[in-house]
Amino acid sequence: MTTVEAGRTAAAVWSALGTVRDPELDEPLTDLGFVSRAEVDEAGRAVVRLRLPTYFCAPNFAFLMVADAYDAVSAVPGVAEAEVELEDHFAAGAINRGVAARAGFVASFEGEAVDELDTLRTDFVRKAVLAGTDRVCRGLLAAGTPRERLGSLTLGDVPAGAELERLRARRREIGLPAGDRDPLLVDAVTGAPVPSGALDRHLRFARLTRTSQEANSGVCRGMLLARYPTKEGTG
Repeated sequence: MTTVEAGRTAAAVWSALGTVRDPELDEPLTDLGFVSRAEVDEAGRAVVRLRLPTYFCAPNFAFLMVADAYDAVSAVPGVAEAEVELEDHFAAGAINRGVAARAGFVASFEGEAVDELDTLRTDFVRKAVLAGTDRVCRGLLAAGTPRERLGSLTLGDVPAGAELERLRARRREIGLPAGDRDPLLVDAVTGAPVPSGALDRHLRFARLTRTSQEANSGVCRGMLLARYPTKEGTG
């Protein structure tokens, strides 16, 4: 691999890391500033370093991000070997060893963890569906759609845009209906249409979920900046 090819592969690695999300915040690691290093040498070895806002960020969240980043980087054409590690975290050793060995969360935290993280991941995607529903509905309301009409709309009734596509993607991730003829408002667990009598409650819960998610994102960004005031991610 030439220097130019290594540079192109490094750019592809950065793009791949942009598909990896913080499970709680539903934002890419690259946008959040969680990637402090992403390089590829001429042998095709990718080296990625991740950092989080605090030393004590939840290890289950951290494990998901490191494991997802490893999978994303390893799948990039031209990457012969991936080394993805978390830095400056109390559980970094266990997480990095477990991800490198493809051991899973329980084996990585033997005697401490009792379940893998599939349920946790699904729960966070459900929250992302609710938050995304609020974002789409806010746009519709701002454009003059009556609130009471939201319950009768389908996804195909919503004007095309980034927030709609993001909502569709999150719904597909957990098997919820995401076609043009599917209702805009669905139960985030069952996928069933929201009954008219539950419309207000559903919309309030969606708004609360979105507000909480965005508030947590702001806190995390501020804490990361306070912890690493002079460091920037590598793009």
